[in-house]
Amino acid sequence: MSNELKTKLYDVLSGKSEVRNGEAIQAIANYLRKSQETSTAIKGTKLFKEQEKQKLEHYINLNDLWIEDIDFTKYVSEGAEQKVYLKDSISVLKLNDSIYYECWLDYFYNLLLHNFFFEDTAYKLIGFTKEKSQLFAVVEQKFVEITQATDLKLVKEFLLANGFETIKNNDYVNNNIGIIIEDLHDENVLTKDGLLYFIDTVFFIKDFFWKQ
Repeated sequence: MSNELKTKLYDVLSGKSEVRNGEAIQAIANYLRKSQETSTAIKGTKLFKEQEKQKLEHYINLNDLWIEDIDFTKYVSEGAEQKVYLKDSISVLKLNDSIYYECWLDYFYNLLLHNFFFEDTAYKLIGFTKEKSQLFAVVEQKFVEITQATDLKLVKEFLLANGFETIKNNDYVNNNIGIIIEDLHDENVLTKDGLLYFIDTVFFIKDFFWKQ
């Protein structure tokens, strides 16, 4: 079963199979992946991410993906990695600068993994914006109205049932497929009418995942 799941995830990340709201994300991921093949910079360095940013902005310009009409008066909250704005009564906009990731490609992989595992709160990439020289991806997500506090024991039970083990605190790993998911505290997993909604996830991929 783990090999079958790994194959499904590999196909989603490589753009070979569909996932909810995945088309635009997969297109950018494919573009950046091909660009990395010719890069001489070392992943994880400031130079690498700066060169990748330049390539991403080139793609944004070519495909007219700049967003100019965000209503910044509808500010909701922000964390280290993103800013949240209310779009309307059913959705929010999240601006993310990929600070948690070594490169933008890893951020887009995170979106695809989230959409695979948590389809009911799938991200939709709608474009990009800039604040001074800082680049942000703009994603839309369903607004979840909380009806009760989240019981983190239930989150743990849910993840254990789906092959994820606790690393520490609110971080989990599936060592069979090589996927890590972090930061699942009670502000990132909400509860509505007794159901868990994962709204902010941080996925990482272990190196061995890519070995087929």
